[in-house]
Amino acid sequence: MKTPSPPPGAGRTEGPSVRIGALAPLTRPGWVGAGQHLLAGLELAVRDVNDSGGIVGRPLELVVRDTAADPQRAAQAVDELAGLGVAALAGEYHSVVARAVAARADALGLPFLCSSAVLDALTERPTEWVARLCPAQTHGWRIYADFLLGAGHSRIAVAAQQSVYWASGTRILRDHLAPRGGTLIELDTGALDPAGVCEALVDHRATALLLLTGLPEPAVSLVRSVRRDRRLAEVVIGAPAGQPEFAEWAALLGDDGSAIPFLRYLPERLGPLGARVGTALRERLGEAPSFVAFEGYDTVAVLADVLRSHGTDRARIAGAWPHVAVEGTRGQIRFSRTPGIGVWQWAWSSVQVVDRDPADSGRFRILHAG
Repeated sequence: MKTPSPPPGAGRTEGPSVRIGALAPLTRPGWVGAGQHLLAGLELAVRDVNDSGGIVGRPLELVVRDTAADPQRAAQAVDELAGLGVAALAGEYHSVVARAVAARADALGLPFLCSSAVLDALTERPTEWVARLCPAQTHGWRIYADFLLGAGHSRIAVAAQQSVYWASGTRILRDHLAPRGGTLIELDTGALDPAGVCEALVDHRATALLLLTGLPEPAVSLVRSVRRDRRLAEVVIGAPAGQPEFAEWAALLGDDGSAIPFLRYLPERLGPLGARVGTALRERLGEAPSFVAFEGYDTVAVLADVLRSHGTDRARIAGAWPHVAVEGTRGQIRFSRTPGIGVWQWAWSSVQVVDRDPADSGRFRILHAG
């Protein structure tokens, strides 16, 4: 489905709305910037769908719930939204939260299209009820590891917090680096303060430090400490989870936040639909849209296409995942079964390693693509 901008008044919607439950981290300790971008993409797509006639003449409506990065709160929201009669669920950014949403959606028989949570094991067992747009963590983080190796880094440290997501990322990096001559050094931010991390980097002769931590802390303090330690002037700081993508990063760190490579899921050049949506998202957000905003838009584009062609019955929506063929902002979206992943997966959206340009922190440089 492609949703061009219609002239004013071209789309008429009437009758009861078709409701989609939207889940996003909109308050702390959730990653609020990511949640806001995700919601902006979801809302813009709903507007475009309704301007184009809605769902067979019925308006599409988002019913938004804030997950605040809390799995239990998210699971309760799924129960509430199911009771409100939503046809499907959309969204979520945090992997540990999306996993709770997926488990509850599977138990209730409620379709869930996950926008932006990459953890491979989104469900403990294969399910027909869940599909995902963003690449699995294994896919993106292996590309990131290849970038580091190609840049000459073989002794790579990770400063990690305790979580399933960070532990999964550490394992992916270790398993990919070891057969290729790389060494992964694990530093626990629960046991080491930023000064201790700097000492460990010197002791282990690491040439790269990856931040597997939340924002703002301890990520900001770690960056500042490494940048100010003359012994570590040649150490590259990386953030595969994408912390530098958002304006908050640049606002907190200024020049210190530049030249820190991270993963994002955008093609080198957007097509006509992506360019139009990007312009509209910039106007809505008041800043450059992140890849997360495009993921939000594509989520609704897919669900609207399914709702138009298969109706609002939940089982029929879930049964439509393998038949999806939707032109999204970043390419054609199709779902398939991917080895090791228990949900219907778009394999794959474009993957880039980028950083903020030291000469202009508002500009991104593409360093590697996979």
